[in-house]
Amino acid sequence: MEQSQLPFLSATELASLIKSRQVSPVEVTEAYLERIPQVDGKLNSYITVTADRAMADARLAEQEIVSGKYRGPMHGVPVAVKDQFYTKGILTTGGSNILKDFVPEEDATVVSKLNQAGAVLLGKLNMSEFAMGDAFHHPYGRPRNPWDLSRNPGTSSSGSGAATAAFLCATSLGEDTGGSIRGPASFCGLVGIRPSWGRVSRHGVLGASWSMDQVGPISRTVSDCAMTLGAIAGHDPKDGYTWDVPVPDYLASLDGGIQGLKVGVITERVQSDAVDPQVRDLVVRAIGQLGELGAAVEEVDIPLIAQSAAISTAVIYADAAAAHREGIDQHLKEYDYNIQLRLYTGAILPAQAHQKAVRLRHMLRQQILEALEKVDVLVMPTSSIPASPIPEKAGIASKEEFLEMLGGRRSFTAPFNLASVPALSINCGFTSDDLPVGLQIAGRPFDESTVFRVAHAYEQATDWHNRRPPV
Repeated sequence: MEQSQLPFLSATELASLIKSRQVSPVEVTEAYLERIPQVDGKLNSYITVTADRAMADARLAEQEIVSGKYRGPMHGVPVAVKDQFYTKGILTTGGSNILKDFVPEEDATVVSKLNQAGAVLLGKLNMSEFAMGDAFHHPYGRPRNPWDLSRNPGTSSSGSGAATAAFLCATSLGEDTGGSIRGPASFCGLVGIRPSWGRVSRHGVLGASWSMDQVGPISRTVSDCAMTLGAIAGHDPKDGYTWDVPVPDYLASLDGGIQGLKVGVITERVQSDAVDPQVRDLVVRAIGQLGELGAAVEEVDIPLIAQSAAISTAVIYADAAAAHREGIDQHLKEYDYNIQLRLYTGAILPAQAHQKAVRLRHMLRQQILEALEKVDVLVMPTSSIPASPIPEKAGIASKEEFLEMLGGRRSFTAPFNLASVPALSINCGFTSDDLPVGLQIAGRPFDESTVFRVAHAYEQATDWHNRRPPV
């Protein structure tokens, strides 16, 4: 295979070739470093490309593998991470001008784990400012969707979605507070999982919401996603919210099919008037495919699900205002205008409103957990719409636009971050405009394995993951 074709292989394919010494980590890394400047000028997916570091990582990986010191499936595989994660000695901006000169003195735990697994770090990926949703101004360039450059690649892990879809890294890390892994995965035709809250350490991660932030992979295939999560998951004494529970071999759990598994369809979200008709048709078809693969498909009801975006927004905005208290007091005007609105809203949110949201969150979580006692996974669209056009102006134009924010596409990802359960988005087809659509699969706490198994069965029965964007 020509070196220029190596970036188009999946991460798991690369891992196999690297392990068998058919391909060198140096060759693969050189191929990515050659492709990034050819393509990323259109996408703005990277903030920092760490070319020298990547080549040093690749040479070390090559030496270790040749000498028999193989570390596992991530060894020698080129990855990139959202610029929300501390990287020792490397600029870490959080997508903000406020941190334009910030160079951490330590790695985030997830970065340390990638280093320990022998992964090659290509660089730091673009994002919405401080991972707080739809920012208008992006100081390091507006990220664009490789399927349509006039469209949003998803927020806030926008660079992770764009770079992975455009074959500018083998797999990537994003962070999901209210949907910022699943949204980019849906908009960019990828596989992204928000793991169970507490499955992955957040030490060294610039936070937006202490009670909902979660790191996870954005990848091109289910096996790539499973391999990446396996490398970063696990208890971390530096993060008191991580659970000390075993991490399964996610790759080993992919096969076996889904015969007899119970799939619960959240019909209210599938048939909602808010769902684009093409999205609905593709999701319904995908659910039908799960039935053809042997799953028992049944309808389930989650009464509070339509209010999930409003509940999530109240909790996240209040958490974010607390996390950025000093910034609000000292340099609020230095934030993006959209982020200013969110921070200010969170800062003045009445305590009783926040407490009501917390109580409603608990009720919604109980409804989801009760549903998951009857079925193995829940399914619904990841987003009510395909990738949205890039906005032409900042702010909220009308009351209707604000209400849409509280009940639109965010109400499709919000239920599962509120419930702290694992949720994955997988591409289930394309609209007439060739925009990807995501099917969302959620599971029981710490049962990512079953979520992966359902997603993998669907992926192997379809060929959506083989399409390439036109960049």
